Parts: sequence; structure tokens; C-alpha cells
Amino acid sequence: LKDDVKSIMDNFTEIIKTAKIEDETQVSRATQGEQDNYEMHVRAANIVRAGESLMKLVSDLKQFLILNDFPSVNEAINQRNQQLRSLQEECDKKLIALRDEISIDLYELEEEYYSSSYSLCDSNDLPLCEAYWRQDFASLSPESLSMPLAAATAEQSVATSQSSTPSHPHVNGHGAGPAEHS
Repeated sequence: LKDDVKSIMDNFTEIIKTAKIEDETQVSRATQGEQDNYEMHVRAANIVRAGESLMKLVSDLKQFLILNDFPSVNEAINQRNQQLRSLQEECDKKLIALRDEISIDLYELEEEYYSSSYSLCDSNDLPLCEAYWRQDFASLSPESLSMPLAAATAEQSVATSQSSTPSHPHVNGHGAGPAEHS
């Protein structure tokens, strides 16, 4: 850095000195003019070379700072991770809300289908959403499988307190009850 700045200063000073018009010398004016012109071109080239060297030095310093500034790089990575995690949480919440809405709609549609005249199913068939939402299949009686979910849950708590023999129905409602095992 010091060498390049000194070179720029020295060459610029010499160009200014060369620009002065001197008194008559032994060399003709035309020859002196050509020599001064050539010297100015060389010194200008030296100034340009020193300037390019300084620009390369600045570029190297920037590159070194970018590549070796680990705290700021880590900070940028952590900020990006935090942004992506918050986006993921937001998407998860939206997906859960969508799943809940779809399950409610599916339940209503299945209930309408199973209670309509278009249903070709047995009255003991369990709607898909009820099969999904029921937590404890082992404690349900076969009679509760044809009821809506809310009524079946209420009856489940009563049946659990009254009966000690569990039944094991299949998902579609056709299964072996206590009477069939005996």
C-alpha cells in the first residue's frame, strides 16, 4: 500500500515538473518535446499500474473479510434458519387447520350419505371419519358403531363402567361381539 501510494505521488510530481517550459538547452525543442511526451506516457502508465495494484489490494481485503468473517456468516445462517422455521410452523398450523376442516366436512358428508336413501351400506357400517377419530376401538360395543360419534363417545363411558368384557369390532362395524365369542 505504501509503495503504491508513493509511486503514484512520485510519478505525478515528475509529470508536473516535466510540464514546465524550460529555457533554451543544447537539445532542440522538438526533441525535448518528444522526450517529455514519452516520459509522461511512462509515468502515466506507472500511475495506472499503482492504481490497479491498490484496487487489487482492496479486492483481496474484501474477499478475505467475506470468507473469514465467521461470526457474521454464522449470524446470517442463523437468521435464515429462524425465518425458515417460522415459515414451517406457519405452514404446519395452516395444514392442521385445513385437516380439521376437511375432517368435519367429511364427517358431515358421510353422515348425510349414510342417512340418505342412496346409501347401499349396511346400517352397522362405520363411517371412515368415525373410524379415524375413535381412540379406543376395544371398549366400544357393536351397538355403538351405528351411532354418530358424539353419542357413541357418551355411551362408551357408560358401557365401560357397566361392562368388564371388551368387544373387538372391526373398523367397518362387523365383528365378533361378546355373544359371538361365548
